[in-house]
Amino acid sequence: MNRVRRALAALALLAATACAGGPSLENRGEVTAPPGDSRELTVGSAGFTESDLLAQLYALLLEHAGYSTDLISVTNREIYEPALENGQIDVVPEYAATFADWLGAKAHGADAKPVGSPDLTTTMKALRELAAPRGLTVLDPGRAVDQNAFAVTAAYAKKHGLRTLSDVGAAKLPVRLAAGDECVQRPYCAPGLRSTYGIDVVAVDPKGVGTTQAKQAVQSGQDQMVLTTTTDATLDQFGLVLLEDDKKLQNADYVVPVVNRARAGSAGVRDALGRLNTVLTTADLASMNEQVDSWRRLPEDVARAYLEAKKLLPKG
Repeated sequence: MNRVRRALAALALLAATACAGGPSLENRGEVTAPPGDSRELTVGSAGFTESDLLAQLYALLLEHAGYSTDLISVTNREIYEPALENGQIDVVPEYAATFADWLGAKAHGADAKPVGSPDLTTTMKALRELAAPRGLTVLDPGRAVDQNAFAVTAAYAKKHGLRTLSDVGAAKLPVRLAAGDECVQRPYCAPGLRSTYGIDVVAVDPKGVGTTQAKQAVQSGQDQMVLTTTTDATLDQFGLVLLEDDKKLQNADYVVPVVNRARAGSAGVRDALGRLNTVLTTADLASMNEQVDSWRRLPEDVARAYLEAKKLLPKG
């Protein structure tokens, strides 16, 4: 596998996609053409730790199945999604509900009604309907999900008998929430905690989503709850525990591979990447994130070790 991220190729990709934005939907023969099976594939990453890890996992599995792979990092979805449509990128890890809403806004305008939902089946149906006209195929999700989540200190949870967000609402506890500025208005955040769970959110402390400052504010008792994600690998370091979203306030952001149908829509690609669905869990992703972010291991090394441990790759 070529592990070198080619700067010139990346620059050419950025320039081409920024200008073109992809061919028109009406002229895409690949939408109805048989799925392609190019043996040389480019796997894209969105440039953050988890996306890098998933891209490495995909590339390793594809290479084991006989494909040649290059990796490229493009941090802006506005750029890498058209590149995926154009076949400049062949495979990319995505998140079902978020990507469905993004494609919906792209197709119908920024004010389009969100189509992602807490129900995975409904979300996947909407996502595939939006992706297909763009020459994209959304492969099956596995068990791993990276959703917004809420955490409190373990001591606070034990003191008040908290395991779920419903428990917080039932306890009638006033809660200062460490989160991003947008939490005040976003339905999955403060408004949703109030309406879905009856939680008394008395203030939003704008310290960001899952930042060190936000976690420290909860650890110190300045705030009682922090908005983070289900694959946050650093909660233990701050004495924090996640509370179960038992009424499913958050959308179904399961990890899904999205491929260019004309180049990577074959059964070979689907079967190679589908092997990951048999093993990868949310906890696995959190553990791998920790190895990269806290232990300073390389994503490729972490991904390879994981696949070897799960017997999806022979030990090298």
